Amino acid sequence: MADNKDEVQGAPWPIPAFHFIVTIDGVDIPFQEVSGLDTEEDVIAYRNANNPIFSTVKMPGLKKASDITMKKGVFKNNTALFDYFASVKMNAVVRQTVTITLVDEHNKALFVWTLKNAYPKKVTGTSMNAKSDDVAIEEIVFAHEGLEMTKG
Repeated sequence: MADNKDEVQGAPWPIPAFHFIVTIDGVDIPFQEVSGLDTEEDVIAYRNANNPIFSTVKMPGLKKASDITMKKGVFKNNTALFDYFASVKMNAVVRQTVTITLVDEHNKALFVWTLKNAYPKKVTGTSMNAKSDDVAIEEIVFAHEGLEMTKG
């Protein structure tokens, strides 16, 4: 599957999304889920007053990127996400580079998303239910100043 092709038919296969690495400030942290890897550009509609065509011209404007949400299992004696969130103070937050790397079966990078100047915006502890056998999951939301995607 290294070339994303079926060995029998030679048809291409989509890349699986379950093998990825999250790195925060140079440290790999195992997350279960990452979402919000999207960007968009505002549209600027403009029309000159003396334009004989009665419609606007649309141009690209400012880029916007969504907050990134990551979920991971809760482990005994591991409060790193809550400690990181507690360190955030007004105008004194340590902004970090966060990378999400989609890798193949040989841990070779296929695609890399890089968050510029990221910091934790929200941390959510696990939901608890005495009738459930679910694993305890915590969530962290990162705000950032730009999302860049590159091929690995």
